[in-house]
Amino acid sequence: MRTRLTLAALMATLAFPALADEPGPGGSRPPIPKDGADIYRTYCQVCHMADARGAVGAGMFPALAGNARIGTAQYAIYLIAKGKGGMPYFSDSLTPAQIADVTNYIRTHFGNDYKDAVTAADVEPFAKPPRQARR
Repeated sequence: MRTRLTLAALMATLAFPALADEPGPGGSRPPIPKDGADIYRTYCQVCHMADARGAVGAGMFPALAGNARIGTAQYAIYLIAKGKGGMPYFSDSLTPAQIADVTNYIRTHFGNDYKDAVTAADVEPFAKPPRQARR
């Protein structure tokens, strides 16, 4: 009987870590954005703000709202994939499909009305991280 209790206690002790949740709030795996809006909220909103009007403070973050420059899809794709100035590149953390999704979202929201949709195939030529970032 004592052996059975010891064995049961040992098995319970070994099982609890496997049943435990990951550490930290919400676990250690970041959420995977589902669409352009989610990608914007996850990656872009922190600098360009929720309304995409940009910000000035510790740095200058240009407005995406009503921005004529993003009317050229390749320009928007290039900035998101390769970065420029203080803007980081995202070609190492977003897939071409995700870059296309967020590009389309930005180009069709916030007072922008550019209807020519971007595809993952349009992003492919820009998909590799910038040269200085490659190892």
